[in-house]
Amino acid sequence: MHMDGVEVTRGRVLPEWIDVNDHMNVAYYLLAFDRAVDALWARFGLTEDYVRTHDSSTIAVESHVTWQREVFEGDPYLVTAQLLAYDDKRIHQFQRLYHADEGFLAATCEWMNLHFDPRIRRVAPWPEEIRARIAEFADNQGSHRWPSEAGSRMRVQQPIYSASRNERQ
Repeated sequence: MHMDGVEVTRGRVLPEWIDVNDHMNVAYYLLAFDRAVDALWARFGLTEDYVRTHDSSTIAVESHVTWQREVFEGDPYLVTAQLLAYDDKRIHQFQRLYHADEGFLAATCEWMNLHFDPRIRRVAPWPEEIRARIAEFADNQGSHRWPSEAGSRMRVQQPIYSASRNERQ
């Protein structure tokens, strides 16, 4: 099974994650992706202990989820992460949620995360040891294609109405 990105977490679709359509509800995809962010942060040393002892954390400032295929109660899944870019304060990452047994791509999530100092309520540079781990991950993640979903925007191809034009077509 081919998967882009580096595996960061695995799980199973829980019964309480199922909605009236008998598949995993959209909110729980974001929960699964958020847990995968935490797993990636742990690889960088950004753990709960780090947050407590360094008075710094990360915050998400943007995310974009796409749903590709349904997953159902009890289905095993895995999430991969791919760093697209980083600088002194930011990480642009892309995640993919795969069905762990069947190998199909079920959903994607693109994130922009910032390193944050809660004492001053501002973005702050990564500590050197964290930045070094981020660089090591980026160097070792291998060459992966740029995700076609990354940076995409939503649109209706031939709208009957468009608020950007404030008129009916």
